[in-house]
Amino acid sequence: MLSPTLSPASTAVQADLRHVIYALSDALDLVGVDDVAHGKRVGIMAAECARHMGLGESETSFLFDLGLLHDIGVSSTRLHQHLIEEFDWGGSQDHAINGHALIALYAPLAAMAEPIRYHHTRWDKLVTTGASAQVMRHANLILLVDRVDALTSSYYASNSVLLHADEIRNQIRTHSGTYFDPKLVETFLEVSVSEAFWLLLEPRSIQFYLQEMLTYRESCLACAEELKNLATLFAHIVDAKSPFTAEHSLGVARLSRLLAEKMGIDETNCDKLEIAGLLHDLGKLRVPDEILEKPAQLNREERTIINAHSFETFQILRNIDGFEEISRWAAYHHEEPDGSGYPFHLKIDAMPLEARILRVADIFQAMVQDRPYRKGLSASEVSAFLDKLVAEQRLDEKIVSVAKHWISEAMQAARSPARH
Repeated sequence: MLSPTLSPASTAVQADLRHVIYALSDALDLVGVDDVAHGKRVGIMAAECARHMGLGESETSFLFDLGLLHDIGVSSTRLHQHLIEEFDWGGSQDHAINGHALIALYAPLAAMAEPIRYHHTRWDKLVTTGASAQVMRHANLILLVDRVDALTSSYYASNSVLLHADEIRNQIRTHSGTYFDPKLVETFLEVSVSEAFWLLLEPRSIQFYLQEMLTYRESCLACAEELKNLATLFAHIVDAKSPFTAEHSLGVARLSRLLAEKMGIDETNCDKLEIAGLLHDLGKLRVPDEILEKPAQLNREERTIINAHSFETFQILRNIDGFEEISRWAAYHHEEPDGSGYPFHLKIDAMPLEARILRVADIFQAMVQDRPYRKGLSASEVSAFLDKLVAEQRLDEKIVSVAKHWISEAMQAARSPARH
């Protein structure tokens, strides 16, 4: 029997849920590839309109959060191009339906489900759905400012938004009563006459706005189970990006926890490692679909783009108080014992045990999962491949030994259906 390796004592997993949501909204914005602030701008515009309407701080905050998360059903960069380049298109409802289904599973955010479901439903259709007045107001306001951002997107890079503000305002006016509630159009036209409204959408202003929203809102501490449930929601988003990665993050999380438990790691660090497994591929949301799904070998430029994904994950998670270890473990899943991995080129003595476990789980799960182009490998094939990687100093031999010792359980953890 293998001797357990005990982790040092650690504090219970806990984080401000709002802080986590703000950070994870960065992952949704990564789908923009080059423009990574769409959700934040939508949230800011929605909040500014809400304040102009005299809505209370609670509803204003809700609309800000709704703006951040309204595109939670989007993981495809192709779909994101539709969102920012076209005012409307045939499949505009699909991501709203997907987002509704996802967020309805997570109780703390379930109130956003109906507004997200209808946030691409034009006003003259929305009034026939039977939705409540508040849901219609929230959904249609998000649609309005979402379309404002789409109309504005081509001007951000050249810093020429103010030069085109009147043109954008006039375009919104022409859709009053059809796409948008006339009262909301009136509100938008009143609040957007100010240059300050548009200047709030600049990168530096966005960061100040986010910080103010965090500073002046009451904290909401979440326990490990709540954080795991939220991480599971985002894992579904990442795994939905490509048929090649369906359920990968969930399998990695389950397998990481299994291996950690077999190695005697304490429950708190097992919780943290499970969360790291669920979120380890967040950065892949910024990888263009055509690269992630390319059937042929990647060229140097494409490989460089993919190799940046683990650092993108680190950048998102490092901003969450309480996720200090989780962010590192998740970011290190492509580091190799000999220092030849990426993005930090760490050697084995600089990598925490949990990060090394996550790396083994990431490779193991990819081998056993059925992919569109091949069936998952057998236990003997997995063992042989893991041994090869150990010989090449690409995996930790101690962890591979544990995975092989418990191979049947490991295969089941990596392959079992996703939890909901």
